[in-house]
Amino acid sequence: MRIGRCHRSAISSAASFFVLGMAAGHAVAQVAQVSGVEQAPPAEAEVVQKVYVTAQRQFQLLQDVPMAVTALTASDLASRQINNALDLQYSVPNLTFTKAQFDGATFTIRGVGELCTGLSCDPATAIHINDMPVLQSRIFETEFFDLQRIEVLRGPQGTLYGRNATAGVINFITARPTFDKKHGSIQVEAGSYDTRRVTGMLNVPFNDTVGLRLAGTYLKRNGYTRNLFDNSRIDGRDLYALRTTLRIMAGKSTTLDVIGSWFREDDNRTRFTKQLCARDEVGIMGCRADRLGTDTPNFHGIVAGALVSRELFAIASGGNPMIAGLGLSSVYGPDPVYGGVPSPADVREVSSDMQPSYRADNAHLILRLEQKLGDRYALTITGGYVRDQSDQRTDFNLAAANPLTANPGLLNFAALAGAPGSGFPGGVNPFTPAAQALFPNGLAGGVCTSEPNRQYTGVYGGHVSVCSPRGAEFERWRDKTRQRMVEAHVDSKFDGPLNFLVGAIYLDSRRDNDYFVNLFALDYSAAVLGGLTTLGQRAAGNLAYPNVFLGPGFYDSELPELTLESYGVFGEAYYDVSKKLKLTGGLRYSSDEKRQHQRAVLLSFPVPFGIPDAFESPYTSAYDADASLEGSQLYAHQRTKSSAVTGRFVADYRPDKDTLYFASYSRGYKAGGINPATPVEFQASSDFKKETLDAFELGARNTLLGGKLSLSTSAFAVRYNDLQISRLVARSAVNDNADADIHGAELESVLIPVRGFRVNLSASFLKTKLKELSIIDPRDPSGGRTDVVVIKDIANGSNCAVIPAAGGSDAGANELVAAVNAQLGLRAPVPLPGTSAAGAFSICDALRAAGGSQYTVANGVEVNLAGNELPLSPRFKLSSGAEYTFNLGDGMLLVPRIDAHFTGRTFSSAFNKPHDRLKGYANVNAQVQLSGPEKQWFVRTYVQNLTGNDATTGRFISTQAAGTSTNIFVLEPRRYGVVVGGQL
Repeated sequence: MRIGRCHRSAISSAASFFVLGMAAGHAVAQVAQVSGVEQAPPAEAEVVQKVYVTAQRQFQLLQDVPMAVTALTASDLASRQINNALDLQYSVPNLTFTKAQFDGATFTIRGVGELCTGLSCDPATAIHINDMPVLQSRIFETEFFDLQRIEVLRGPQGTLYGRNATAGVINFITARPTFDKKHGSIQVEAGSYDTRRVTGMLNVPFNDTVGLRLAGTYLKRNGYTRNLFDNSRIDGRDLYALRTTLRIMAGKSTTLDVIGSWFREDDNRTRFTKQLCARDEVGIMGCRADRLGTDTPNFHGIVAGALVSRELFAIASGGNPMIAGLGLSSVYGPDPVYGGVPSPADVREVSSDMQPSYRADNAHLILRLEQKLGDRYALTITGGYVRDQSDQRTDFNLAAANPLTANPGLLNFAALAGAPGSGFPGGVNPFTPAAQALFPNGLAGGVCTSEPNRQYTGVYGGHVSVCSPRGAEFERWRDKTRQRMVEAHVDSKFDGPLNFLVGAIYLDSRRDNDYFVNLFALDYSAAVLGGLTTLGQRAAGNLAYPNVFLGPGFYDSELPELTLESYGVFGEAYYDVSKKLKLTGGLRYSSDEKRQHQRAVLLSFPVPFGIPDAFESPYTSAYDADASLEGSQLYAHQRTKSSAVTGRFVADYRPDKDTLYFASYSRGYKAGGINPATPVEFQASSDFKKETLDAFELGARNTLLGGKLSLSTSAFAVRYNDLQISRLVARSAVNDNADADIHGAELESVLIPVRGFRVNLSASFLKTKLKELSIIDPRDPSGGRTDVVVIKDIANGSNCAVIPAAGGSDAGANELVAAVNAQLGLRAPVPLPGTSAAGAFSICDALRAAGGSQYTVANGVEVNLAGNELPLSPRFKLSSGAEYTFNLGDGMLLVPRIDAHFTGRTFSSAFNKPHDRLKGYANVNAQVQLSGPEKQWFVRTYVQNLTGNDATTGRFISTQAAGTSTNIFVLEPRRYGVVVGGQL
């Protein structure tokens, strides 16, 4: 199968890397033979620890596994200070990790990561806990504790692990009870940021066949970010996790494990570290497209700024100056909300008038049965249940807005709402009820913002979040998930050359989610436009029309139901051609069906005051959740189904017991998904296709110097088909498909040159290249062209572009916008900062109607990303660690250790623009541990991120409706502390 053309220099680098590792192993082996070094070490020699893994669903030595696997034991995790997923990336070649939006996180393995955005997207890296796939694992929040080991399988795992393992698999193996004796351990930590951590374990054997293991961890610390608004700390931690494991052994043939885990967090964790923006002074984009800064977005560039503008109110009222005067600002005037609001330059400082909140609960139950069926077969059944929920909210842009209580438009509204009803059609003032809800204690008492919920009446139904001079601006993410699964496989144990494994899996999940955006300005727009609706109806003679607001006065992307039903059947055969050569072949069929009901609402239809639920309004026919269907739909009901046949073929050759060479081909698959329903004019597909990738790999594993050196190398090439990649449209993200080529090489080694001295080294090289892909850059809809006019639609806060077609010109595009805007009472285009184009406030539908054949009004101009690198795919990674054990006598040991890691530069976005670049960074950890006889107790001092590096690990661009600001995620700061522990 053709992988695609690759740059010769990149192939040469990868090949050289791989060959160098293999040649080094061969050379060391030859030196050992020539010098007469014994292949079997003397009894007193210290050798690299042998590690057993289950990467191939069977218990085998790591050095016997013909695939790229990193296995980290409990000892490795402790010595390398791997406490969480962020730390894990430093010890695995070609693995990167970053926090993502809301409660998401992104593992990228060999350039394959989470480029798909949306709830129906599946992760590319499959997370397993004790071999059970977990869709919502809380892996980025959880602190590691009482683990037996972590296995990281790099590359597509298309047979044994199946769906959504295109990047690889990370399998967390928890410690099991033992039957030898009752024992336990505890360790207590105190450190910087007032860190307090307690971790413990208790192993209780009831007899020789039943044992119980209890383990837990608790972490509480202050936040890493200082809030200058009130001099507080945010992004702190207050969480705990518990695990109980019951093991029952019925003779030598049956083992049953029952594992229950609970996790809870309740603190002020933030969903991003800081928001970056170089302010667009004309307000059309909110933030400039050419660079990042520490400004706040221009209020006129976000949806709320457009919806409370004098210009929109004037258009909606037919030019009525009284209604226009209710606007909080003019899009052509000063910014009354964020104008002059300072934003600290330090990435660990913000100035927010709202404390974030983060609550998460997760529980899962795993039952695992291992049953020998005579001497020739073994059955393994794993069943599990997961329940997860989270509720989090944070400041919309981590900034305290200007007070609004003296805003002229708001003062005009208060005066209008206080006017007698006799001056209005029907004898009733339609603005009075809204004013009573927005500022019940008068403007001096502050303005009130809605508490978001699915009743959708907000402040007008008595659901108030906060009342303050500034109002409130926040996002809320609420999520509930339930998962069930069962998997069974049978393994043969024949004495002959042929063996096999066959199995099947079934998994289903159900998800319920809301993403709310609440701003006082939205509540205010709901009041003004609602009152204007009533005025219009009564002026037309419908005097019985009630007082209404436009509901809801906040945004919600509501997903009450997303279901997944997945099953797969798989099998592998293993054939020993000879004592040295083994062949493996496997196939898997996977099927995934997804269904969802969803809708997005914001000022969607009139709602009479006094109705407890907005969707009980008699005017809901004005709302349509799915414009692709005739009539009005309260929900968009969507469905997609994907299936694929995947597999792997491996040939491994073992010339001697200490050497393994392998060559493999594997295919991975990730299910397609469903895009949010969007208006037809946004030109977005209703779903996106499945993705597959084909990977070829060469590898070698060597045990050298009589067991003192363990060396693993690999080189790989990948053809990525229909890569799922997201783009932003209006207030949401949709996903498309593209192709890419990837290749690289990896090296891992552990060396014990002299007794007591241990060194580990890993390195990786990676080259990625997108093939044909043309999408719109949400930060610059002009696509870099000079003949385009970029529009901020004041009716919905999104952007569009007027693009000359055949017979059109840049001057003509400007003239078209100027002519339409003159009729709307808006101004002509002006130069758009940070681009080569012009920009204007307007209404996209009006421009479409006037554009004719010479001008196209679209989301923007597509740019070709062919040849660009995949995001979060650093060209080089290097990790090393060294420790030396000093024997102090009487069984006491002193072990100093240092670890250094380097991650090369990469990009946060597929656009690969200069401000998408993430600089390479180094991270250094160090510790010294003193332990007593037989390690009955220990004291450890540590420092992490010794150099205090504030490197950015990832970025996320917000939608055009939010001003295209950029949320960033950075490394944890320098920390230090002391850990005291002992055996019980």
